[in-house]
Amino acid sequence: MKNHVVFPQLKKIRLFVNNNSNFFKFGLPFLILIIGGSFGLKEFTQVRYDKFKKYTTKEDIEALEKIDQRKKNEKVTLESEFEKVKKDIDLETWTIKRVPRPWEPSNNDSQ
Repeated sequence: MKNHVVFPQLKKIRLFVNNNSNFFKFGLPFLILIIGGSFGLKEFTQVRYDKFKKYTTKEDIEALEKIDQRKKNEKVTLESEFEKVKKDIDLETWTIKRVPRPWEPSNNDSQ
């Protein structure tokens, strides 16, 4: 009892740091996991960007910029892409070929 008279705050601390406290059993480890996890994820995601910087050179970056400039200068429309495809495919002469279904017996002589 003498300790409580000399240090009255000690009794309050003992009540706060009680072994039956749910905060120290569940809350504090949860907070450490959340805060520590955010720092860990930051390091893991930074590795990806560092690796990209390590393997890219100025020549690679300049080549990518040239490609981007060419793509920006070209106008891509649905009609222009259709014309490109139309040159490669003959749309006038075509036949329907039936694909056998997995449960049907395959017959190579049909149509």
